[in-house]
Amino acid sequence: MLNKQLISKVIGSLLLLEAAFMVLCVIVALCYHNKEFLPFFFSLIITAVAGMGLLRVGRGAPTTMSRRDAYVVVTLTWITFSIFGSLPYLFGGFFGTTKFYDIAGLSTITTNAFFETMSGFTTTGASMINDVESELDAHHAMLFWRSLSQWIGGLGIVFFTIAILPSMVGNTMKVFSAEATGPIRSKMHPRLSATAMRIWWVYIILTIGCGIAFWLAGMDGFSAINYAMTTTATGGFSIHNDSIAHFHSASIEYISLLFQYLSGINFSMLFMIIAMRKLTSWREFKRSERSKWSEFIHNEEWRFYTLTVLASTLFITAILMLSRGYGLEEGFRKSAFHVVSMMTTTGIFCDHVGGWPHITWILLCILMFVGACSGSTTGGFKSSRALMIIKVIRNEFIRMMHPRAVLPVSINGKAMPTSMVHSLLAFFAIYILACMGTTALMMAIGVDITNSVTISLSCITNAGLPLNELGPDMTWSVMPLYIKWICTGLMLLGRLEIFNVLILFTRSFWEDN
Repeated sequence: MLNKQLISKVIGSLLLLEAAFMVLCVIVALCYHNKEFLPFFFSLIITAVAGMGLLRVGRGAPTTMSRRDAYVVVTLTWITFSIFGSLPYLFGGFFGTTKFYDIAGLSTITTNAFFETMSGFTTTGASMINDVESELDAHHAMLFWRSLSQWIGGLGIVFFTIAILPSMVGNTMKVFSAEATGPIRSKMHPRLSATAMRIWWVYIILTIGCGIAFWLAGMDGFSAINYAMTTTATGGFSIHNDSIAHFHSASIEYISLLFQYLSGINFSMLFMIIAMRKLTSWREFKRSERSKWSEFIHNEEWRFYTLTVLASTLFITAILMLSRGYGLEEGFRKSAFHVVSMMTTTGIFCDHVGGWPHITWILLCILMFVGACSGSTTGGFKSSRALMIIKVIRNEFIRMMHPRAVLPVSINGKAMPTSMVHSLLAFFAIYILACMGTTALMMAIGVDITNSVTISLSCITNAGLPLNELGPDMTWSVMPLYIKWICTGLMLLGRLEIFNVLILFTRSFWEDN
């Protein structure tokens, strides 16, 4: 059975961490002399009290966690974090106010607040706020909270806890497996907590570097911090209505696409590059460092990701130059930005893509579906899975001519177990079914096919595209309540790799043996 005490202890600890993050928002509000520190103050008090209550329930709980406990902990953590994370929106009245007896009004407000929060933590970036600049004008703490929520969720809420409080989560590998993205998990240290800490250091270094680059390119400090957090988290929330395009700066666009691209690489690979010690001689390079560079350069997933970005960029650049009269530099910059933004599921725009030829929309949606590398902050199907699917298809053609041939699916020279290939095909099937089912549901309530496809792909890939960029003008806030809840569920499914959530609804999961 479930270890309810341990689950309460872990979630209680995480709620205390969430309350600590809310303290940062209170500080931001006080620095800008905003009265909105009160919503965050009340929110952090409630969150802290709930966390301490759960810790009390879990006092003395054993630290051994089963795989069943791990799946429950991860799913409940993301839901609980989103529930308490939506309190600042409710107390601040950012989605309106109503009487307590107005059930319909309360349902709309709470749904929008939960949607916005889940979209933040899952780095989806779909927003219920149609006009950020007017609705959140001078609300610095709330803008900071939206960006911070995406930064926290970039690598994973529980993964953050493993890094700083490993003793709070027993059997960390099971928890890591329940939250990690992609089929291939890399370890850089025998202890997972040490691996988690190193990956978080890479994440912090990328964020700081991105913020400094934005500031040097002309952003003010507050904007640089917010955009750095959402860029490295590949989230997409913005403090301006037109996001990066607000600055009308080619250098800022290049910086943004560079750090989006870097955030789409497996963070274990990035750590390997950052941690390389200074070379003292060519002989030293040949003996020790050369093998590390070779491992990075010949990593199949990274090569697939990079080559896909380059090929797609060149293709769209040529189309824009021929059909829309773009210059070479502008066409390349706009193409590269949107290709990287879509493949890393950041989902931000620096040009009106709706005016581009339709073939570019199709390609960008395919890139959004495929996604970047495993072990990054990105969503989507993941490049490693796409590469494995391609190899499975190739092997089937070969097997038609040579029925007795033994054709393993290999990544980076290592044959993948048959069980992993079966899991891959099952994951691909349910991913497609989820997209098709949501699309059909959207069309059944009268949404046009373009927006139906965009909504389903945006949620399950955690891309969160602005719906007014493609197809007829539409916003997330106008959708019916039940569609918003379905989209919220899709965000969670996409972030936790679908099976890790759906397994909770199977009969076998709850059986004693």
